[in-house]
Amino acid sequence: MTFSNTLVSVAVGAVAIVLLLGLINMLRGGSANTSQRLMRLRVVLQFVAIVLIVIVLWWRNG
Repeated sequence: MTFSNTLVSVAVGAVAIVLLLGLINMLRGGSANTSQRLMRLRVVLQFVAIVLIVIVLWWRNG
């Protein structure tokens, strides 16, 4: 696996982990502030993952 594949996999994995933490917090009836913080973090991580994917695709087709 190349470095770019690893980088994209880590970014997507981070999004999945934060998503699961948010779901667990919601199902346990956790703090609304924690849910909001996790949702914001997920959105930022999704943006980073999409940007990385686009950069990797651009670089490979370059």
